[in-house]
Amino acid sequence: MPQKTLLLGQTLRFHDDPFRVPVEEAALHDSRGGVVIEGGRIVALGGADEMRRAHPDAAVTDMGDALITAGFVDAHAHYPQTAIIASWGKRLIDWLNTYTFPEEMRFGDPDYAAQIAALYFDLTLANGTTTVCSYCTIHPESVEAFFAEAAQRGLRAVAGKTCMDRNAPDGLRDTAQSAYDDSKALLGRWHGRDRLGYAITPRFSPTSSEEQLAALGALWAEHPGCLMQTHLSEQTDEVAWVRDLHPQARDYLDTYEAHGLVREGALFGHAIHLTERERRRLGEARSSLIHCPTSNSFIGSGLFDMSVAEDLPVGLATDTGGGSSFSMLRTMAAAYEIAQLRGQALHPAQLYWLATRGSATALHLPMIGNIEVGAEADLIALDLASTPAISQRAARAETVWEALFPTIMMGDDRAISQVWVAGRALSG
Repeated sequence: MPQKTLLLGQTLRFHDDPFRVPVEEAALHDSRGGVVIEGGRIVALGGADEMRRAHPDAAVTDMGDALITAGFVDAHAHYPQTAIIASWGKRLIDWLNTYTFPEEMRFGDPDYAAQIAALYFDLTLANGTTTVCSYCTIHPESVEAFFAEAAQRGLRAVAGKTCMDRNAPDGLRDTAQSAYDDSKALLGRWHGRDRLGYAITPRFSPTSSEEQLAALGALWAEHPGCLMQTHLSEQTDEVAWVRDLHPQARDYLDTYEAHGLVREGALFGHAIHLTERERRRLGEARSSLIHCPTSNSFIGSGLFDMSVAEDLPVGLATDTGGGSSFSMLRTMAAAYEIAQLRGQALHPAQLYWLATRGSATALHLPMIGNIEVGAEADLIALDLASTPAISQRAARAETVWEALFPTIMMGDDRAISQVWVAGRALSG
């Protein structure tokens, strides 16, 4: 197989953040572009004819009218909840107790964890998602299974052992000490290996005692190069619960801040019901917020305020299985709909940024999420006429954004024509 490959098709890449500069300055579309891949990275890009002349030795893959972009980056997911996605539920706590916790108890079995990890990556890759940041369970076996499967597929991925020492079933509780010890051992084994990164993972304040939060804060101080992920202000009754559990705290964020868990590299999922102090402090700390729109609507959590993207890194996420789809296209559509309910009309460029470069930025992964020289070649080719309904609407488009938007709103895995992981085309 030739070492150098030239991909031809429409191309879409970002020069800047469309939440902070006009779309025409942020994004560049080429109706007939070329991307040259070598050694798993993008080594050149430009017009198709120019790339053909400059790289006559490259093997050519012509995707026709398909749109070649960065692969999708899912910034917050729970791979152990794969089998319970789309389970009928009420509010967050009911859903956790009814579906999530019983399923997560099964992940002490390494064979079961490996089975679900393989299924999960089959589903995400089929939907064009090339990088995931996932919660595992309290079981080290669940982390081993996730990372082993990601490494076998050559994926860039982030995950961590979920830590809980209270307000959870007996089979899903660790301790402050075991959370520290297990996380440290897993971090040492997997962080920086292949294309993998570790995220220290307290589930959320209600299920971690102050002793456990302090232990994980100490671990992060010892290993500042990894990430920390948790949940923040997802539902109003959850916020009230945190207030009861931590009467001394100024607010929900303060329960993390008191233990050194609020700084750059922190990933806060949901973050819907923020106080002014929390929003200001998150901005000062340069922490990342992760928007989970299908989950927020499915579980009835509330409407995320996308105006924070003007000041903070914001990623986009399926939050499977609280989220109701493995597709980042469906997730973009839900983000659009939720923003509409807040009177915020998101441009297609902003939606696509969130699902690619925006999520990569939130996860501190500058090497993915965009088509640019030097970036890792995690790419997809998107069919902008994948169904009759989408095709007839796209046929009327006068701009790339009019052509792309129907796929964002109505597309699914049928729109994913091809996926490349580190420059390697996936079959099937």
